[in-house]
Amino acid sequence: MLDVVRRVIVDTRPLRHPAFRLMFTSSVVTTVGSQLTAVAVPKQIFDDTGSSSFVGLAGAVAFVPLVVFALFGGSIADAVDRRRLLVATNLGIAATSAGLWLQALSANRSVWVVLALLAVQQACFGLNSPARGAAVPRLVPADELPAAQALTSTVFFLGAVLGPLAAGALIPWVGLPTLYLIDTVALLVTVAAMLRLPAMAPVATADGRRRPIGPRAVLEGLQHLRLHGILLVSMLADVIAMVLGMPRALFPEMAERTFGDPPGGGFALGLLFAAIPAGSLVAALLSGTFTRIRRQGLAVTLAVSTWGVAVVGFGLSRSVWVGAACLAVGGAADLVSMVFRSAILSTAATDEMRGRLQGVFVVVVAGGPRLADLLHGTLGSLLGPRAAVVGGGVLVVVAMLSLVAAVPAFRQYRPPA
Repeated sequence: MLDVVRRVIVDTRPLRHPAFRLMFTSSVVTTVGSQLTAVAVPKQIFDDTGSSSFVGLAGAVAFVPLVVFALFGGSIADAVDRRRLLVATNLGIAATSAGLWLQALSANRSVWVVLALLAVQQACFGLNSPARGAAVPRLVPADELPAAQALTSTVFFLGAVLGPLAAGALIPWVGLPTLYLIDTVALLVTVAAMLRLPAMAPVATADGRRRPIGPRAVLEGLQHLRLHGILLVSMLADVIAMVLGMPRALFPEMAERTFGDPPGGGFALGLLFAAIPAGSLVAALLSGTFTRIRRQGLAVTLAVSTWGVAVVGFGLSRSVWVGAACLAVGGAADLVSMVFRSAILSTAATDEMRGRLQGVFVVVVAGGPRLADLLHGTLGSLLGPRAAVVGGGVLVVVAMLSLVAAVPAFRQYRPPA
């Protein structure tokens, strides 16, 4: 019985490795702090300006440096000791959180200072993410990489659910500055943990020269991605799922006009936004059921197709509970896809390319839903929300199956034994 339970709940095998356990534990601490700041920043901007336009501007200010520096950070992660890069970038993130804390205490708060600190923080995060992703294959065996990704995802989704709730409860009691301070302390704990990781020096080049950093190195990574079909399909799978099939831009309209919410928002709106991460969280908690699968390419294919079918179900539903259930199934499928896409990226890519490909991965994951918002918002206005959602889900299935048919090696991919 105990063995059955172990094969159903979160697969904890990667935690047997001290270095990964250290990185995982630090991520638990920082996830809580970062979610507090993620709530505090827009709350402060709205409090200080009374304008939702400035809140929207903060999203753009955060997105651009994240994309640019994730690509640039990938080339750095392949050229320097990844542990040192993790230490430096976490210090940078901590410094910006400290800056947010200090400005929040100031009597003359400026929204432009907040936006500047946010931009710098996201640039540091962009530099940090590829190094963190590329470091994991150095810390756990290849067959445990899906489990490692599932563990990380469990923490992320728990933080995404509990962090905002904690922030909402704490703000009236302790105020916004304290939330920034908690994040700063959490990040300093992470820095201390990163200092205890083993050194992760870059793989030597054939001629012994230092690896290039910058646009040339980024282009090398993109060229490597283009020439390796399995890696390219793993990236395009997320583009297909998120750009064609993420309907969140239509949630407000459908909550009111399809599911009966009152003007201004209500229960249906919150349920729709919560359904996808809730499904992902459940899948992460039950990750022992799938992390040992070796047909990883087939698993991604089925997961993305399931996401598309779930989106179609949501578009056709008349009940908010049926719609939310479809979205939850989609969220679970998306978690499975993410776990195996990350594992494929770690095993099919060579170590000297992992940082750059992780940088591209960050851009795809961050950019896809934002492009989906633009696409679905436009098509929803032209065709109606139901047609836009159902059409997007159908396109996900058709595009994914067509892509895999064009590159059959992806469907057959298994990690090295």
